[in-house]
Amino acid sequence: MKRRVLVVFPTSWDERQLAHLPDEVRARHELVLDEPADDEVRWDLDIEAWVSERARRWRGRIEGVFSTSDYPGTLAAAALAAELGLPGAPLLAVLQSAHKHAARELAAAVVPECTPRFALVDPDERASWPRAYPCFVKPVRGSFSLFARRVESEAELAALFASPALAEYRRYVLELFARFARRAGFSRRADLFLAEELLVGQQVTLEGFVRGGRVECLGIVDTGFHAGTPSFARFDYPSHLSPPVQARMRALAARLVPALGLEHTLFNLELFHDPATDRIGLIEVNPRACGQFADLYAKVDGRGGYEVALALASGAALPALPASGTFAVAASVPLRTFTSARVGRAPDAARRAEVEARHPGTLVWSECVSGQELTVAADVEDGHSVRYGILNLGARDRCDLLDKARRIEAELGFALTARAPRGTFFPDHRGPPAAGPPPGG
Repeated sequence: MKRRVLVVFPTSWDERQLAHLPDEVRARHELVLDEPADDEVRWDLDIEAWVSERARRWRGRIEGVFSTSDYPGTLAAAALAAELGLPGAPLLAVLQSAHKHAARELAAAVVPECTPRFALVDPDERASWPRAYPCFVKPVRGSFSLFARRVESEAELAALFASPALAEYRRYVLELFARFARRAGFSRRADLFLAEELLVGQQVTLEGFVRGGRVECLGIVDTGFHAGTPSFARFDYPSHLSPPVQARMRALAARLVPALGLEHTLFNLELFHDPATDRIGLIEVNPRACGQFADLYAKVDGRGGYEVALALASGAALPALPASGTFAVAASVPLRTFTSARVGRAPDAARRAEVEARHPGTLVWSECVSGQELTVAADVEDGHSVRYGILNLGARDRCDLLDKARRIEAELGFALTARAPRGTFFPDHRGPPAAGPPPGG
């Protein structure tokens, strides 16, 4: 009998990744992608009404609920699972993990050696602003990479805090978090910022899951950057880090994740490893699956993130880890422009499917359409670039992977205006110098 699983506030990753699950996994599940999608959620959504309506509609009709949406999907899935008595992470633990200051305080107590120095900053109270620069600042409840950046001076910080876009974000976007917080009795303000010391080295994402208090690691993915920017250039799996360093990262996760109260969920930790000092630094905790990386594990190890997510959500046995996957290495490659541009041509669904069929194991996401204007601005994405597509692929080695990525991008035929040179997927180094980059791909 199939287990019906409701996917709430589905993301751009979900439909493609779920459609490419192994046949035996799809045969065990009936997947229902709810509406609206995460990028269509209004700031004034009545969360209490949403939870009550979904509970009435699905009570006794589903075996599980989950979301890969950072905001508000993970919160909504936790609230609905509790209402229906289904497996899921506690809402209070999700709120605490997603609130960067609350999570930082707990990390400082549990893994102090990995926690950077930090302070809470109120944009409206200049006395709370940092005195030492440069530093890294980010909203305590972020959304992708918005407003998260390295700042060199108080004047630069003042300009950020005076931004009309930030005022709108604090007034409207954070209202959903406040509504979930009231539901769970979580009293922390979400409209503040965190200022912290700069981290350096190789950035990675450790993704894993916790069930019955036991933490397991799915994999560790290396992050590459375009030189001199916080713009992600490539995500490589498996990691180049040495086995001892990776073992320390897994041990860190085993201490921190249960202390946060997370249970019955996937999670990912963004971390730095500084080769000069051998220090591991914690960037942040995300109490959810990383939809972008799910198939990378499947390509190399034979078990993907969505397979684990479905098992956790529905209370099924966790999928066994096969001996290996089809490829030796895998990567997720964002395609970017660093200059505002007009899209002369973007591949349609038929073209993307044709290219994927020519390169087995490849998934393509187009994030633009022909005629669209792409704007690079301080309050858009990472403030340095705009992403217009994603390639996920596997290969026999790193050279083969880069070769395939070149060919696939050429075959897709994205065409931007000449005034917008596109970003290459070859990072010049494995991490931006002295910067803690924002989350997301």
